[in-house]
Amino acid sequence: DPVALMSSLVLTKAVELTLVKEQNGVQFTSSAIVAPAPTQINSSGEEERETWGKKIDFLLSVIGFAVDLANVWRFPYLCYKNGGGAFLVPYLFFMVIAGMPLFYMELALGQYNREGAAGVWKICPIFKGVGFTVILISLYVGFYYNVIISWALFYLFSSFTSELPWVHCNNTWNSPNCSDWADNSSIGDIYKATPAQEYFERGVLHIQDSNGIDDLGRPRWQLTSCLAVVIVLLYFSLWKGVKTSGKVVWITATMPYVVLTVLLLRGVTLPGAIDGIKAYLSVDFLKLCDAKVWIEAATQICFSLGVGFGVLIAFSSYNKFSNNCYRDAIITSSINSLTSFFSGFVVFSFLGYMSHKHNVALDKVARDGAGLVFVIYPEAIATLPGSSVWAVIFFIMLLTLGIDSAMGGMESVITGLIDEFKCLHKHRELFTLFIVVSTFLISLFCVTNGGMYVFTLLDHFAAGTSILFGVLIEAIGIAWFYGVDRFSDDIEEMIGQRPGLYWRLCWKFVSPCFLLRLAYAITPETEHHLVDNGEVRQFTLQHWLVV
Repeated sequence: DPVALMSSLVLTKAVELTLVKEQNGVQFTSSAIVAPAPTQINSSGEEERETWGKKIDFLLSVIGFAVDLANVWRFPYLCYKNGGGAFLVPYLFFMVIAGMPLFYMELALGQYNREGAAGVWKICPIFKGVGFTVILISLYVGFYYNVIISWALFYLFSSFTSELPWVHCNNTWNSPNCSDWADNSSIGDIYKATPAQEYFERGVLHIQDSNGIDDLGRPRWQLTSCLAVVIVLLYFSLWKGVKTSGKVVWITATMPYVVLTVLLLRGVTLPGAIDGIKAYLSVDFLKLCDAKVWIEAATQICFSLGVGFGVLIAFSSYNKFSNNCYRDAIITSSINSLTSFFSGFVVFSFLGYMSHKHNVALDKVARDGAGLVFVIYPEAIATLPGSSVWAVIFFIMLLTLGIDSAMGGMESVITGLIDEFKCLHKHRELFTLFIVVSTFLISLFCVTNGGMYVFTLLDHFAAGTSILFGVLIEAIGIAWFYGVDRFSDDIEEMIGQRPGLYWRLCWKFVSPCFLLRLAYAITPETEHHLVDNGEVRQFTLQHWLVV
């Protein structure tokens, strides 16, 4: 009906009347029919999903999340400890058969379904619990990961001084056991501690003021203030969604590469640096006969790529539907591994320098974890000319490495819950505030005198076997219940080409087996000490044949 059509047209248009100047006593008005700003609606009648401003925003966000502190403090040490260059064999093997396929799977899953970690399981509702599991794990990790960033911020503020506070033993927090490295006789003495070690443990954490996890004390105002700054940074990076976080990562994801390059150029000029790098790359293929080496390579791949946290699903859900997620998976996972390898040169150039300077074996100074970046590295920097400048540069790198990984974890929680509970869509800013404030309040337990005990508890149990189990069920849910064939059809619909046979085999058989047979995940906790020694009874033929 033309009349009905015209009526509906008029109703959907806005009439704009503009009063123009008076000419010869007569007022002229002009009218125009203008269309209101269109609301993007998809085929199902729902409001169109927000997308990344630029493709590079997505890539930097994924790289920034995957490349975190563990790339600096974990991989180089594992490589050195497990055969040097030979460690790359199992590392790259597991990267190809499990890491990349799982990474590709999560990117494709999020992009096709355009939902967070819980919402994507509309494809197989019985597995929705897996989605809530990974959201909860990301929330748990935020409780202690933000604390690491606050330590880095504390060190950064402490570096703005003519003499770094971890150089000597004459500070109020030092104990009688404090001894400078100059006293070589004390190196092997377990009762001695360096100024840098005591600064971290007694000057920053104040562990000496707590008797255990049952004696936490009040939050320390210095660390609480740093934690509050971190939380504020996270909130204003996330409150508007990917439109804001996509711009923040231009700094946080690229800065570490600039700083790593600068530190490498400085590190290789130091005496003993080449010896450190040689030790990092020295090849010992006999190590490959040790099952523990393969287990550590598999575990490192699983955790370093960041699968199982719901972050990759959340990030890719904001992609355009036709985005080539296959190419993205190859690029970002490769950059992550290359960054880990590259950071090893930076770390071991300074460790070689420390070994040379104090005339001790490299294994006396080589370590992983927080001890590397908050004790050994600061100690090495303190011996350089212009040490305060180098300290500021180094801790800015740690800050940027941590902040975008924390942003990814938070985004997983926010996107996952907002997509599941649609009523939160219109209140993203308030909900984001609620999440970050809740995280801050719980993290306060980690910045007390006994906070290190709570931190260690969360670090060991928040994202260990639970992540492996979550990714295992996720892989089984997609490959076996939803179906590899349907999943491949979905990918073909998005990018125009079907995944090759290799990817389909990995999704259906290899990756689930890889996750299921990781030793720590299938061994009773009472036998974990045997796994550390490479003794895994589940890896023996007798275990499977005995009746």
